[in-house]
Amino acid sequence: MDNLSDFRRTISGLDVEIIKHIAQRLDVCKEVAILKFSNNVPVMQPGRVSEVKTKNSEFGEKLGLNPQFVENLYGLIIDEACRIEESIIKENKK
Repeated sequence: MDNLSDFRRTISGLDVEIIKHIAQRLDVCKEVAILKFSNNVPVMQPGRVSEVKTKNSEFGEKLGLNPQFVENLYGLIIDEACRIEESIIKENKK
């Protein structure tokens, strides 16, 4: 890889994989929403949110990533997961 287009192709391929994995993660969250609804469990669980952010920021740091970046990234992912879960629960209450 000695030119920019090679790097861009590699990055684009990685971006596709990142988005696929985020979509898979959110698909699992959809299933979690049904389970939470069935068991009357609240969507937002601050302890779990903190645990996920901490665990992943620590893991990211071991891989050379800025832990604050990873925590922020997971904040966005968790916000979207909660939005999806709330939407599914709202639909099932009808």
